[in-house]
Formats: sequence, structure tokens, C-alpha cells
Amino acid sequence: MGITHKTRFTLGLMLPMTVLGSCANSGNKAFEHPNILIIMTDQQSASMMSCTGNKWLKTPAMDAIASAGIRFTCAYATNPVSVPSRFSLQTGRFPSEIGMRKNDTPVIDKAKVQSLYSKSIGNLFQQAGYQTYYGGKVHLPVTGSKIKPWGYEPLTLDERDSLAIVCADFLLNRKKEDKPFLLFASFINLHDICRLAINWEQPDRSKGKVAMELDKALLLPEGISEEEFFKKICPPLPDNHQPMVGELSSVDSLIKLRSFRNIVREKWSEKDWRMHRWAYMRLTERVDGQIALVMDALKKSGLSENTIVIFTSDHGDHDASHKLEHKTILYEEAANIPFIISYPWMKQKGIVDNEHLVSNGLDLLPTLCDFIGIQSPTGLMGRSVVPLTKQEKLTDWPNHIYLETETGYMIHNGQYKYELDDIGKISEMFIDLKMDKGETKNLIDSPKYKNTIDSLRSELIMSLTNRGIPFNPPVAK
Repeated sequence: MGITHKTRFTLGLMLPMTVLGSCANSGNKAFEHPNILIIMTDQQSASMMSCTGNKWLKTPAMDAIASAGIRFTCAYATNPVSVPSRFSLQTGRFPSEIGMRKNDTPVIDKAKVQSLYSKSIGNLFQQAGYQTYYGGKVHLPVTGSKIKPWGYEPLTLDERDSLAIVCADFLLNRKKEDKPFLLFASFINLHDICRLAINWEQPDRSKGKVAMELDKALLLPEGISEEEFFKKICPPLPDNHQPMVGELSSVDSLIKLRSFRNIVREKWSEKDWRMHRWAYMRLTERVDGQIALVMDALKKSGLSENTIVIFTSDHGDHDASHKLEHKTILYEEAANIPFIISYPWMKQKGIVDNEHLVSNGLDLLPTLCDFIGIQSPTGLMGRSVVPLTKQEKLTDWPNHIYLETETGYMIHNGQYKYELDDIGKISEMFIDLKMDKGETKNLIDSPKYKNTIDSLRSELIMSLTNRGIPFNPPVAK
């Protein structure tokens, strides 16, 4: 799925170019000025790749990037909605630093955002002598869909097939005397799944490309009866489909802010939820086809031996867990995202890192700076993962990360998750992922975990205090 006959034909007419300058690398050593290709999808959960063992979809392009590099399974967005997460990815900073906790938060201190332009990825790489380009969805604070202030030359605002074709053209037409490049390709297709629930409340609201993509994603395989489809082909409900026992009050508040979310939670049948999962996976395959076009062009161009490829997403989707779709809430399905790094001179490839916690929003910028040997801006909390790609043993890697959402904050140490909310009667959540991978029960009142909860609560509040985030500590129980 994914690449049209027209797209395949277009690619077939393209001719590969020679490798940049004097960058031949037969010795399998790192380049001094490698090209950077960052591929980002919108709303892709970490589990939405066949290389993770998900048997309900096929993502050969994503799998190929993983097999040629390292895949971090414990990677998380700073905030599981688009604008805050994308701000972090470009700046290496928490969205709360500019007072942003959700997509439509007005940015009061625009000067603060503007002061960060020069310290963002695009401008840092321009200052380092790179040509920097951006294609697809932008969705950043203050500038919206405008990318130039962030240091990129825009290639196209199209977020789908045309983006893939433009990126492929770009790669296949690089000249050997060109400067090294950083290309950020931002695909939207998975985000179309949002419209399924919205349309259920307001039929025919989606138009144009979104409606077309959804219609394709909802098609049943030819020659298969509906009975056989739901019996053998359509993915089942997830094991954690029911709402969490002891669910945070904020979940209900967030659901009621968007009436369609409340409607589908109450009224969708098992088949409705399963069709949502089916469509989400078909959209994933759709974007995988677009990524395949870009990666094929990279290979044919001769640039692949001098190019670092990074694949990630801004956030995930609840995918029928907890009777939820969309994102925002800090369950694993929405917060845990793909993060894969591949480069030809890696000594070991096909690595799966299940140990180290990674914040893609905080760690991407330091990682990129490390790859080309420039200093990261001061004051960042993130770290370069380059040593991890080399399989270096690090004794000082952080044992926890922080996440934010519009209703609260979280500390996550890989096994335990503790969330502290601003609102609601049930304003704290504690999960032991080792015992409860699906996050089915809130253990905040469990005597067994009291010391662990107290410790995580203290660490989280200390972090919020140190970062200057106003917060009222919960009343001791």
C-alpha cells in the first residue's frame, strides 16, 4: 500500500547522482560532515511498526531503517500533542518553558519563542555550514505553518505523496559540490485517524485529501465477507480496552472538552473500535509507502553512505486502549513513540535498545549537534544518544524522564509512572508497568508502593520547582 503507480513511474525516471564531494567512505568510518535526513510521522505509537512484532500491519520501510540502525523502545514525547511536542523537537526544551501545554495555548511571551529561533535545529545547522530544508506539516508556536524563522528553506507544504516525491527529487538531484544538508520530512497521514471519531459525531465533516485517505483506510479487502473480515483479518480489541480502574479525573474532563470523544467512548460498538484500529494501521502502511519512496531515492542517489537517518513521531494514538482514540493523555499508547537512528558506519546494526529512556523532544537536538561536532545550546536537559548508538556502556544515563500534558506532569523511570495533575478529585496516578503493562489499574493508594510513590512525587515536584513551574503540591495522605 502507499505508493501510487504514478509515484513509482516518477521515481523510475529519476537518475541517481554521485556521492557528495570527497566523501567516499570505503573505510566505514564516520564522516566529518554527514548529511542528516529526519523523517517524522504524525500520531504514530511506538508499537505501530511490524518490526515491533505487530502482526496486524506491514511497514517494510520503517523496518528497514530499524534493521540498519538502532531502535529505542523506551522513547517518549515531551507532551503527546502536536505543537508542544514539535516545539520540543526543534529546540530541545520543554513546552512549559514557554507556557505551552496544549495545541491552542496562546503564547504570551512571543519574544521568548523568537529568542529560541537561533538556538533551534535549523538555524544551528545553518550556522554550521549546512543547507537546511523542511517539507510537510510544520505546526509550531507563533509561526504556525511558516518554517523559515526556524532556519529551514521550505521544500513543500504538502504533507503526503507530493512531499515524498519532492524529497525524492531533492535527494536525486544533489550535486557532489553541494554543501552537506539537513532535510526534515514531516508526514501527516496517520493523523487522519483523528477524523474518524469527529466524523462519527458530524458526518461528512472531512473533505478533500483527509476524506479520501480515510475512505481508502476503511475499505475491506476485496472478496472478503464482513463476517470473515471481523473473524480473521480485522485486529481485535486491545487487552486494555476498558477504562482504567481509578482513572484520573482529568481523563473525564478532557473527554468532555471534545464532545465527539465522549460520544464514541459511550456509543462505539466493538466493531466500531476495531474498524478504528484497522484504519489506523492502513494509514500507517500508507505513510510507510511514502517513506519507502524517500529511502529508495536516498539509496539510488549514492548519498546513503554519508547520511544519518532518524525516524520518529510527535506523539501516538490511544488506538482503542481505555476506550480512547486521539492523544493528549499520558498513557503509553499516546506518549511512547518510535525513535530510530541509522547510519552506515555503525559497527552493530539491527539493535533494539530496551534499556535507556529517551525523550525525543529533549534528546534529538543534542544528538544532532554531537553527530557533527558542534556545541549544544546551554541550559538543555536532554543528552546525545550517539554513545548509545555505538553501544558504549554509560553509567550516568538518566534513570527517569519527565513528561507533560495540559492537565499535569509525569515522572517515568521505565517501570514506574507517577502523574500529578492540576485538577480533579483523583489527581495522582501510579503505574507499575512490569506488573500492569496495559495500565489497567491506578495503584496510587496501594500501601505496597507507598515509599516508591513518595519518592517519585518528591522528585517530580523538585523538578517542577527547579524549572520554575508553579504547582500546588498535593495534600499528604
